[in-house]
Amino acid sequence: MTTDTTDPTQQSVKLDILSDPICPWCYIGKARLDKALAQVPDHPFVIEWHPFQLNPDMPEGGMDRRDYLETKFGGKEGALAAYAPIVEHAEAEGLAINFDAMERTPNTLDAHRLIHWAGIEQRQQQMVDALFHAYFVEGRDIGDHDTLADIADSCDMDASVVRRLLDSDADIDAIRSRDAHSREMGVNSVPTFIVAQAHAVPGAQPTDLWLKVIEEIRSRAAEA
Repeated sequence: MTTDTTDPTQQSVKLDILSDPICPWCYIGKARLDKALAQVPDHPFVIEWHPFQLNPDMPEGGMDRRDYLETKFGGKEGALAAYAPIVEHAEAEGLAINFDAMERTPNTLDAHRLIHWAGIEQRQQQMVDALFHAYFVEGRDIGDHDTLADIADSCDMDASVVRRLLDSDADIDAIRSRDAHSREMGVNSVPTFIVAQAHAVPGAQPTDLWLKVIEEIRSRAAEA
């Protein structure tokens, strides 16, 4: 974003987002934030996405989604009860979630590596959207290297380079370290939004809240 230094209301503000691409509340939270940003195209935020695995102990190849949900929520009825509000809020935001197509719950370490590499190429927002769409709408296994390379290609990244990186240990330790650091700082759920590296805003906050945050940032900048 180009900043006009003559206008104090246009000062940039960092918005760090801790998220996991298989987290439905992260999917919903991003949609709500995006609606606010669309209403204020000259918003002050400079956004960066950060890794947080919902299931850091997930086997490398992931696991059957039904088994995962019933284990996590204590059976089929528990899983249905846990996902009822997700369905309600996703529908309210006009988001599709194709549960029937989602056969596996992946380990997201490699998806987080891909988000990191996309950030280096200034394609992080596009990549996060692509991963959410691949998982929640298309039901793709975003733990699979071929799938991730194909998603990278759709975001104008070099799929062959990405595939070689995925097959290596590149940035695995860094992603795990960043995840661990967030937990040490007290983050225990996602999405978590950190405004100006100081104010943590947990949860899939409504669009109106983000509009108020943007207005408050502008007002404070104008008074400075």
